[in-house]
Amino acid sequence: MKKADIFDFFSRLAEANPAPVTELEYGNPYQLLVAVTLSAQATDVGVNKATRALFREVETPQQMVDLGEEGLKAHIKTIGLFNTKAKNVIGLSEILVRDFGGEVPEDRDTLTTLPGVGRKTANVVVNTAFGQETFAVDTHIFRVGNRTGLAPGKTVLAVEQQLDKKVPGPFRRDAHHWLILHGRYVCKARKPECWRCIVADLCRFKPKTPAPKIATAKAA
Repeated sequence: MKKADIFDFFSRLAEANPAPVTELEYGNPYQLLVAVTLSAQATDVGVNKATRALFREVETPQQMVDLGEEGLKAHIKTIGLFNTKAKNVIGLSEILVRDFGGEVPEDRDTLTTLPGVGRKTANVVVNTAFGQETFAVDTHIFRVGNRTGLAPGKTVLAVEQQLDKKVPGPFRRDAHHWLILHGRYVCKARKPECWRCIVADLCRFKPKTPAPKIATAKAA
């Protein structure tokens, strides 16, 4: 995708959704970290259902440690891989209490040293909680980056590096939110809804998916 087209691409997404936010529900940076950690291989909807009651009870790492692994499992047992995730969340909470005064560090590399926290999770946290210009590449962004020609790459890291290189200044902070939402609701995996896509003319994907035919009622 050409430089001018990339600017137009994000301009349109920004005009349609001027203030994009994550669909995960949270009240502070620690709860965001927990929610994103739980969201691996799970939907935001499923995570939110599990964390609503949890986050009414737990707002800090110390409260999570006090809840304990079994107590946490009781809240998140509807989420895939909940046993491993519970162990990781308790582990990272213990480290935050012990080494960081109960605060979530604002440094991506430091975050990735915590149990269960990979680069994508760390990128989400430092971007959403602390306003840093990072690009958290999930399956939606990986697909959109490659399909549209915006940020082609064979690996998640390659797509992230392309985005970091190509996304213009005004759009850098919110870019990954726009791309996730676009991939989730328009540029879908199995059948992209090109007929209602506001950036379809800038996209390199061919052939474009046509609008579904409207069924007509049979004559009586």
